Amino acid sequence: MAQAPTILRPEDMARLANYRFAVRMMAEGWLSGHHRAKGRGSSSDFLEYRAYAPGDDPRLIDWRVFARTDRLQLKTFEHETHLECHLFVDSSASMGFREQGPVSKLEYASHFAACIAWLVVRGNDRVSLQLFDEQVRHYLPPGSTTAHLNRCLSLLEHNTPGAKTDLPQALEQARGFVQRPGTLVIVSDFLCDPASLQAALNPYLHRGCKVVLVQVLDAGELSLGGQGLARFVDMETGERVVCNPDDLNRAYTEAMRARRRQLHAMAASRGMIYLTARTDESFYPLFDALAR
Repeated sequence: MAQAPTILRPEDMARLANYRFAVRMMAEGWLSGHHRAKGRGSSSDFLEYRAYAPGDDPRLIDWRVFARTDRLQLKTFEHETHLECHLFVDSSASMGFREQGPVSKLEYASHFAACIAWLVVRGNDRVSLQLFDEQVRHYLPPGSTTAHLNRCLSLLEHNTPGAKTDLPQALEQARGFVQRPGTLVIVSDFLCDPASLQAALNPYLHRGCKVVLVQVLDAGELSLGGQGLARFVDMETGERVVCNPDDLNRAYTEAMRARRRQLHAMAASRGMIYLTARTDESFYPLFDALAR
């Protein structure tokens, strides 16, 4: 018998249960999104009667009303239709970086994604999961059962850094997996060209998807610390550079700020949400930010 995932501890679920805003977010279209629609279903609420018209489903005729009034009247219902939350978790080599945080960027991102999946399924919505580096490595189609949630949590719990990052290519590959409009939650360090990222997201936006970008960084990536010569190794290419961090810190720090500003501006211009997270800080404020 497979062991149950442990990526979410009891204290995590107890704290997540207090986030009542999740239902409101879904109603507004975030995370997964509900909308009200007229239709027919076992969980539907009665809305109103209307006159029968040729072509209507005769199963919706209220024959008791017909017996009393000799008029064909249809029952209409209002019910919730469930959209989907599509989780994209960057599992490239760069996400394995850890310097100042208690966990790596990948561990942080996986834990955060597990919380999102739990919230969505708890709200009776559907969640899909895609782990990617330069391509989609693992894909779970949308589901809302406890068994499906456990599969998502298990994949996230055993998530490991993979190859080089190519988020735009992974998004292009994944377009065929996203069959219905919903919300994309992309958790990544976004070490890619913002213009290429926007081009890859445009088809999702045109199809009516909402997009949340969550950038996960280690505090050690925000500035270069240390004194004297240091050797830096690219985690994805293996390229090595020896330099004095003090000579580069100012330019590096400004370049990082400029990249984050660029991502924020790109997201704002297309109606996307952009959030930043540091691995040495709790991710629960991200939920508070989404609620606001």
